[in-house]
Parts: sequence; C-alpha cells; structure tokens
Amino acid sequence: MKVPSQKRIYRDLDSGIISGVCAGVARYFDIDAVWVRAAAVAGLFIATPITLVAYVAAVILLPRLV
Repeated sequence: MKVPSQKRIYRDLDSGIISGVCAGVARYFDIDAVWVRAAAVAGLFIATPITLVAYVAAVILLPRLV
C-alpha cells in the first residue's frame, strides 16, 4: 500500500522576488503568485507590524525548496 505524500509549504527562491515566501505560499495553494503578493502588499497597508512580523517569521521558519 502506498502512503500519500504530504503537501508541505516551502520558500520558492527560483520564482520568488525577495525571499520566495509569497511564491511558496502560492505554490502550496496552487494559485498565481501575483495574488499572494497583492495580499501581502494590502496587508502592509492595513496592518503593517503584523504583516512584517509574519513575513520575517516565514523567512526564518519555512525551509527553502531544493
């Protein structure tokens, strides 16, 4: 019996602009990275400190896509 592979989230440095967080999130949810980047920019305008802390945490905690 084959065990299904787990879906994991990574930072995608090849498709990323700054650190690959938005590209990795987009790949995980199977959507275009432009939408995730737009949501990140909107988050910067709406809740700057929370968005920055979340982004930096993602850069530190998410592994790179190898």
